[in-house]
Amino acid sequence: MRHYEVTDVVGRGGTVPTLYEWAGGAEAFGRLFTRFYERVAEDELLAPVFAGMDPHHPRHVAAWLGEVFGGPARYSTERGGHRHMASRHMGRALTEEHRRRWVTLLTDTADEVGLPSDPEFRAVFLYYIEWGTRMAVIYAGEDPPALDAADVPRWEWGQTPPWQPNG
Repeated sequence: MRHYEVTDVVGRGGTVPTLYEWAGGAEAFGRLFTRFYERVAEDELLAPVFAGMDPHHPRHVAAWLGEVFGGPARYSTERGGHRHMASRHMGRALTEEHRRRWVTLLTDTADEVGLPSDPEFRAVFLYYIEWGTRMAVIYAGEDPPALDAADVPRWEWGQTPPWQPNG
């Protein structure tokens, strides 16, 4: 990273905090997804997709992204990990238009709630959001990959897991 400034980030004792820590931890991801899903409910394209959404959905998505970015394994232990997350997209018939709107709205919300805006964090954040939403469309499609017990993907600074299709 090239853009250094003093922050209140508390890390693991190493020299580089996780993406989760850098973003502000559970509080930051909770704020992001609470506000994001408020905006989704007002969005003409996305509101119907999320009609009848579990009121705890923002908390679950915050736990998912927190785990992906190096936070506690709450989604895995409380929700069933990758297999459960992927199953929530099956049969949803998500389109590229839905995906793009979701990405744009989440990016705008990240700015609104004050997620870090440094280029290094935002590059990894957006890389994951692009990858994750494309995976959601694949799982929501007509011929999704088999649900397996894959681990929740872990993204770090400059390191992302490769996607390996089943079969």
